[in-house]
Amino acid sequence: MASRSNAQAKLNTVVEVIGECLDSEVCSIYLLREGMLELFATRGLAQEAVHVTRMGVGEGLVGTIAEKAGMLNLAEAAAHPDFSYRPETGEDKFHSFAGVPIVHRERAVGVLCVQHVEPRRYEEVEIEALQTVAMVLSELITNADLIDEDDARALSAAMSGPQQLSGLTLVKGLAIGAAVYHQPRVNIEHIVAEDTEAERSRVIHAFDKMREQIDRMANQAEFGVGGEHEEVLQTYRMFAYDEGWTRRINEAIDSGLTAEAAIERVQQRTRMRMRQIDDPLLADRMHDLEDLANRLLRIVSGQIGTAASLGLRSDAILIARNLGPAELLEYDRRKLKGVILEEGSLTSHVVIVARAMGVPVLGRVRSLRAMVREGDPLLLDADQGLAMVRPSAGAVEAFEARFARSRERQATYAALRDVAPVTRDGKRVTIMMNAGLREDMSNLSLTGADGVGLFRTEFQFLVSATLPARERQTRLYRDVLDAAGDKPVMFRTVDIGGDKTLPYLRHDDGEGEENPAMGWRALRVALEREGLLKVQARSLIEAAAGRTLNVMFPLVAEPWEFDAAKTVFDGQIQYLRGQKKTLPEAIRYGVMLEVPALAEQLDLLAPKISFLSLGTNDLTQFLFAADRSNPKLAERYDWLSPAILRFVRRVVRGVEGHKVDIGVCGEMGGRRLEALALMGLGIHRLSITPASVGPIKELVGMIDLAELQTAVSGWLDHPPADMRATMSEWATARGLPID
Repeated sequence: MASRSNAQAKLNTVVEVIGECLDSEVCSIYLLREGMLELFATRGLAQEAVHVTRMGVGEGLVGTIAEKAGMLNLAEAAAHPDFSYRPETGEDKFHSFAGVPIVHRERAVGVLCVQHVEPRRYEEVEIEALQTVAMVLSELITNADLIDEDDARALSAAMSGPQQLSGLTLVKGLAIGAAVYHQPRVNIEHIVAEDTEAERSRVIHAFDKMREQIDRMANQAEFGVGGEHEEVLQTYRMFAYDEGWTRRINEAIDSGLTAEAAIERVQQRTRMRMRQIDDPLLADRMHDLEDLANRLLRIVSGQIGTAASLGLRSDAILIARNLGPAELLEYDRRKLKGVILEEGSLTSHVVIVARAMGVPVLGRVRSLRAMVREGDPLLLDADQGLAMVRPSAGAVEAFEARFARSRERQATYAALRDVAPVTRDGKRVTIMMNAGLREDMSNLSLTGADGVGLFRTEFQFLVSATLPARERQTRLYRDVLDAAGDKPVMFRTVDIGGDKTLPYLRHDDGEGEENPAMGWRALRVALEREGLLKVQARSLIEAAAGRTLNVMFPLVAEPWEFDAAKTVFDGQIQYLRGQKKTLPEAIRYGVMLEVPALAEQLDLLAPKISFLSLGTNDLTQFLFAADRSNPKLAERYDWLSPAILRFVRRVVRGVEGHKVDIGVCGEMGGRRLEALALMGLGIHRLSITPASVGPIKELVGMIDLAELQTAVSGWLDHPPADMRATMSEWATARGLPID
């Protein structure tokens, strides 16, 4: 490579050197030119075929290697189904064949192959030598302008073409954008090392730093609760300390590669093996190694920033293994159109934040990083749990037409902003929205919602590195109340624990929980760590000075828990009164009914509260003993099951005769068919996502509530075989819009 000869002369020399070293009669280099793979240099084949023999991507053994960016090692080439004989090359006497792709920026731009007269499979060390040489050749041919980026992109498209990915819908919505990796891959600029010892030292330091990061992550509380995160980190640690991986990288450095190129060379080998793995569990573990290698590459190259720190240049769909809420909030909302995750669950707090931001999210997408490249065009249909990678022009056109219809519907809903949600028979229904961020409050005026029926105060805790100071909490709550004006805001006290763990708030025993959703969380944490609730109580009371404060306690299982929480607020009121501070004009206390046990004690609780909100998300999983973060159970239990609807009816009847405003906070109220059922049960206050306010307001104006209540009562007294189908037919017959 250092010689002064031209590129063609260098390639001619390279094929001779490789052929001699591997004792192969044939060594050939094919490069991508004008969308075809052209024979550029050869030892052993007819020289007249150079620059004459060309084949398409996917054609013959060479084309197959380029198409799949994979390796072939065959004792009998002609026996392979993709074998294609080219008479002008004179290769009919050669039996064995081995080839590897020449890769530039994750795209195959050529093929390096060897052939031998006698049938034999090449040794592992010989294949690895070919891969190392192919990496060096990629730098040579790129610097010599022997390929151009348009050809590489054309090959990339031909390699993959349109692909459809499926996953679990985490946040519904449609999005169009280019794939952007949360942690971008490193572009390797220099492949050949000038100082091998210096490169080895860089790798050693990078390994030390990476292992330190993994150990630190494993010791954080949020990774100590068992389940997937713990499993991932155990695998990470296993690979991070794997001597075989370290040895292979050092061997690649010994062959003359830079630290970055050595890591990438080992990873290319891993990727090729991954394509041959049928065992999904083993394939997942190989993905873990890929992720870890990317981390090592970023450390050794000094490129450790995320895509958020670099800034999004255009409409983007973010690709990641998983995300935290703080990481998501770093992105420019104007350009972040959607998120696709390899992991993710319905209850993870990043999903709650994404929903608040109005960003569609698709999770549990297998082989995501193997199928999607940086910059690939994407269509995200989180409504259907699908994503289209590199879509055809027809698919884009159809998707954009659907997008346009969606925007038309949004315009219709916007026209209802100042229209009160009143049924045809004159019953006023209260439609409120859920929020959790200061920025969410702008949706209040955009949607015309009647207020905030659920303000999740834990968001401020989740995105902070330390416990938020009282002054910060007070400022947030005051800003929220100012933005709401004369509309009510129901503040739910902090709901942390379970899946929403904080690294600065640990269990006393340091142990994780087998069932965190039913464990040490929400009000249970607040009552045990009373200082936490005291600070929040004082912040809320001070922020609501001279106004009405609505406070809601989560996960109340028994009345005494409500009493204990209210006592904390009473204590802070007494303290502030003694300090001559201005107090709220009134304080209305309420609870979230998520634990079914509370329904049996409503007669004891109802006289003490002003409002009751059913948290249908947690309530459903507790009623059915079904973890909704488990994809096998996520769609198994229907919200329109008679079991749920009868339970809601029992709760409504349980507060009759008391001055208790009863409503629903949760996804159930934001779905039109489910909202019909709730209104038919006597629920006249719904708190839902801002995006659902318009559709539900439209629905309210089209129903006759008395007729609906009669129908729902009849269905629950004598449940049909399929409640959802029965309700759908009833709604369709009356021209009511349903999801």
